Amino acid sequence: MDKILVTGGCGYIGSHTIVDLLQNGFDVISVDNNSRSTQVLLTGVRQITGVEVKNYKVDLCNYDDLYAVFHENTDIRGIIHFAAYKAVGESVAHPMMYYDNNLGSLMNVLKCAAEFKVPHFIFSSSCTVYGNPDAVPVTETSPVKPAESPYGATKQMGEQIVRDVSNVSGISSVLLRYFNPVGAHPSIQIGELPLGRPQNLVPAITQTAIGKLDQMTVYGDDYDTRDGSCIRDFIHVSDIAAAHTLALKYLIQQKNSDKVSVFNLGTGNGVTVLEAILAFEKVSGKKLNYKIGARRPGDIVAVYANNQHARKELGWNPVYTIDQMMDTAWKWELKLAEDESFFGDEKFLMN
Repeated sequence: MDKILVTGGCGYIGSHTIVDLLQNGFDVISVDNNSRSTQVLLTGVRQITGVEVKNYKVDLCNYDDLYAVFHENTDIRGIIHFAAYKAVGESVAHPMMYYDNNLGSLMNVLKCAAEFKVPHFIFSSSCTVYGNPDAVPVTETSPVKPAESPYGATKQMGEQIVRDVSNVSGISSVLLRYFNPVGAHPSIQIGELPLGRPQNLVPAITQTAIGKLDQMTVYGDDYDTRDGSCIRDFIHVSDIAAAHTLALKYLIQQKNSDKVSVFNLGTGNGVTVLEAILAFEKVSGKKLNYKIGARRPGDIVAVYANNQHARKELGWNPVYTIDQMMDTAWKWELKLAEDESFFGDEKFLMN
């Protein structure tokens, strides 16, 4: 079994990807300092797969500590790099924190990858690299526009760093540009655990519906869209996870013709924020208490994917509908409410 290092393995997409990797026969270790995540999700991974995944509680910005992980695991054959801060609004308020963390950690991981001759690297990128696109759906060759937030800028810079390092090393890389990952694993053993007040739409919806939040805000209803709210491409987290495994196999089987390959990961369907709320209300039977607020700095008006490249090259086929995304997200929220002991000492995450 090839050993794969997953950075941010205790996070939302990282934990789902670990499940998919294990179910496809890979050996996995995680590095996550748990500053914005919890090892509770690795308990969920064990419940789904029967495998206990080791997490090294290491800050990727500390090169010496990260080096020690690689020195202990000289048989790592691939890296999937998730670990990063990801809140658009926070990045606007604290840009230096985002540049320090997101770029410093990436450079340290790549230094170790080159030093220990790890041949395969998958970078967790984002549709934010397209900025406010001239046309939708966007393809992998759509122009990379000026970033709308420091978070988006770190993804653009991160992609360039990966390209530059891959071009002068033995590393082959894939850049995966996610659209809007949502939902929970169908087992409802793992899902999204936002720290504090959620920055993303779906946990804001579910936390409002269950009463953790009194009300949620739709940021703007005066955009040039069919109902005035922003358009996004919501994609189930398990579909996103499957794409990482396929991308890894793509590199291992040497199907890539370039040192760096780029793939959009979205359903190809644009859904407005208000349409997403309606989908939730339909599957949950709950009427959501929300208000219309002002536009939020850093938000993009409309973006959704052309995913034909990933379908063709990776054999990737997203299968979850918007209703299924909302249904699994809601069941996960209900599980958290019903099982207060689920978090143990880490219950603070929900405060």
